[in-house]
Amino acid sequence: MVADPSDRVAVLEAVNARRGELAERMGLTIVEASAERVVATMPVAGNRQPYGLLHGGASVVLAETIGSIGAMLNAGPTRAAVGIEINATHHRAASSGTVTGVATRAHASRALATFDIRITDDSGRLVCTSRLTCMLRDRIPAGGSVPASTGNGDSGRRQ
Repeated sequence: MVADPSDRVAVLEAVNARRGELAERMGLTIVEASAERVVATMPVAGNRQPYGLLHGGASVVLAETIGSIGAMLNAGPTRAAVGIEINATHHRAASSGTVTGVATRAHASRALATFDIRITDDSGRLVCTSRLTCMLRDRIPAGGSVPASTGNGDSGRRQ
């Protein structure tokens, strides 16, 4: 993704440029990214279910996105991270404002990376907890491709 993973600004710019179409649609913004910890925000507006509350699936998208980014940073630029298990517990509703997800590495090896994710509301109250495990692979699975920036902030794909 970037030549120097210690260049936190370059890593953050690269991650935001390649965060994926779903994350873009949901308004996710990555605000911190390293192999140990990834932080992102997401607006509640536009991600609500019919009762006007943050959709549980939106919380899972936030959790999987930031956990996968952390796993990808653990895998390194020539390898791929592929989610193999995620769970989520929804603790309280959010109906407005922004939620913040913090993914913290629980385990990393050559084969797997596991992240614990906490999602909180604007008041710091716990909305959701999640755990994601990714397999770290030497190759991208069939049909996939390496994320590439188109230079305008949109996710592009290159073979």
